[in-house]
Amino acid sequence: MPSWSRLLPTIHCDSDSSPTSLTKSALQSVRTAVAVPENELRRWRRTFDSNAKVINGEKYLDTESFVNAIAPKGDLTKIGRSQFAILFRIADTSRRGLVSWEDFTVFETLLKRPDAEYWMAFQYFDVDHSGYIDYNEFKTVFSANLGPDAIPFDFDCDWVKLYLGKKNGTHVLGYNEFTQLMKGLQGERLRQAFKYLDTDEDGFIKPDEFKRIILEISGHKLSDAVIDRLPTLCTLTPGQRISYSEVIAFHNVVREMDMVERIIREATAKSKDGRIDQTDFLNHAASSSRYSLFTPMEASIIFHFAGRGIPSQRLALIDFAQLLDPRWRPPHEEFAEQKAPAISLGKKFLMSTYSFVQGGFAGAVGATIVYPIDMVKNTRPSAARMQNQRSTVVGQLLYKNSIDCAKKIFRNEGFVGFYRGLGPQLIASGVAPEKAIKLTVNDLIRARAMDPETGRIKIGWELFAGGMAGGSQVIFTNPLEIVKIRLQVQGEAAKVEGAIAKGAVHIIRQLGILGLYKGSTACLLRDIPFSAIYFTAYSHLRKDVFQDGYNGKQLSFLETLGAAAIAGMPAAYLTTPADVVKTRLQVEARKGQTHYSGLRDAFVKIYREEGFRALFKGGPARVIRSSPQFGFTLLAYETLKDYPWHDQPPKMQTALTSRPDEMSKIRARNALKILLDVHGDFGRRAAAFGGRPLSLSNPRLSSS
Repeated sequence: MPSWSRLLPTIHCDSDSSPTSLTKSALQSVRTAVAVPENELRRWRRTFDSNAKVINGEKYLDTESFVNAIAPKGDLTKIGRSQFAILFRIADTSRRGLVSWEDFTVFETLLKRPDAEYWMAFQYFDVDHSGYIDYNEFKTVFSANLGPDAIPFDFDCDWVKLYLGKKNGTHVLGYNEFTQLMKGLQGERLRQAFKYLDTDEDGFIKPDEFKRIILEISGHKLSDAVIDRLPTLCTLTPGQRISYSEVIAFHNVVREMDMVERIIREATAKSKDGRIDQTDFLNHAASSSRYSLFTPMEASIIFHFAGRGIPSQRLALIDFAQLLDPRWRPPHEEFAEQKAPAISLGKKFLMSTYSFVQGGFAGAVGATIVYPIDMVKNTRPSAARMQNQRSTVVGQLLYKNSIDCAKKIFRNEGFVGFYRGLGPQLIASGVAPEKAIKLTVNDLIRARAMDPETGRIKIGWELFAGGMAGGSQVIFTNPLEIVKIRLQVQGEAAKVEGAIAKGAVHIIRQLGILGLYKGSTACLLRDIPFSAIYFTAYSHLRKDVFQDGYNGKQLSFLETLGAAAIAGMPAAYLTTPADVVKTRLQVEARKGQTHYSGLRDAFVKIYREEGFRALFKGGPARVIRSSPQFGFTLLAYETLKDYPWHDQPPKMQTALTSRPDEMSKIRARNALKILLDVHGDFGRRAAAFGGRPLSLSNPRLSSS
């Protein structure tokens, strides 16, 4: 048998599979047109069964349950869920007021088409299921969905004749021609509406007449705040009236709203202060496209409505929300009846405690992971073995490099040697001071310095917040640092010299209160610039490199870890000289080693005796340690930071940044938008068609 015979099998006249009607044949062709995977069928079946009602022993969807099945959940448009009932008429092929499982499968299959929006609209107009749309069908369907108070539409205009010919002509629309007609229909309606209301033909209409036009053709695309301000468009030019060019400009803005939002988001993201003016908008639009997208008048209209009548000011992204988000409501209205609950002292204490503890826990995670590296060579405020060994003392060069140091620690002290002094380290970097204080203070200052509308912080305040965070930790952590360092160093000395290792209590008694703060000046010299560099670099890596928050983006696990780790590299290496000096000052010098009287003395003697390179001794090891430590610390901190009372700058969420729905629901929503572009009340008079079924047969692509 030829291979093509399996694809096109012979159908005999007495076969049970022969179609008995045009409708049955059309339905069968649609069902087999697209191969539906089994998992899709199961998903559709689950949706159908969860919403269907049992009628005479069979499951069906009525209008309400059909809307529940196809309407996007939490849709970020102004289209009401009830308006999705317009599509019920397309799915209900039998015109019995119910959609069966077979009907629902066909409808979902149609939504898989890349042109499902126009396909659905074509079926709505193709009343006689011929695959064509003639003049009478177009006029009948259009007129039936216009209210008695709607602005009339002249079906005998030249524009309609270009598509459909004269009233009694034979020219009809195929599918492709219909899609172009629908795309240009709003522009023609706008022209006719303006001409109808411009009774004295002077090229101007009144503000309330402009509002009437926009409500009929674009009301579903605008927020209530913008609709209320529509008459204020007359203030852009003298005369308190609105010209045709202004009406067309406003319509172009609404039609290109997605592009307007993209340009605004990109321009504000690149702006230094998070705000833009008309010039910034037009410049970014010009740089983002091959041709000019928006005229100066259109830009003025955008900033007029976003700036509430003051178009010359610089605006943040949140200022454009009322124009870009159809569901936008003024904050004072949205929360008018919601009085902010008073926060008790107990709750404030718990909030502060949580913030402190989460920083401590995050620090403990990072410190534990990298502590063996810290033991081999101090990368932190603690003094480690590589940094403490003196190259000028004969016989005291115990370690050739970091790898040699690690080998000898493991050989002489075992695996436990890598975690010697971890207890004090966790106290300093974990539950209490260091990371907890550093992260808390940094967040506190940044929150006070942040622009409440843009979420931006000036670079000077970023550096100040980081520096203050680094400086505030020293008063708490310096005593624990010096104890940890001496515990780390004495382990190797005990092996070489036969000395007995002393405990933390003995070291504290030996040093005294003032001794616990030995080297604190060097700590400040290291920690203040370290934190200033680190937190500033981390913030800009998140925002500028990994695009955190751009179009609603949230950083992944690896992106957050990468930003935190990379930020630690320059911060760790550039502050190595202060760390070397701090280490030398805090470690008890043994016999034959150089003694330092202070910070300046240590810098001078290290440079003279060991050279400039000695000031950066252990710099690479500091980078190796600080990068992963702060990477995991900030990763844990960012994960724990999203608690209920955590303050966030206001964000604007629209359909452009929302989590995508299933493609079928997006297609259904877009099909509804095309029909609503004809008139805002489209579909509410669907009953005017009697009971005539819609066709699911293939529309003719062309009228020829």
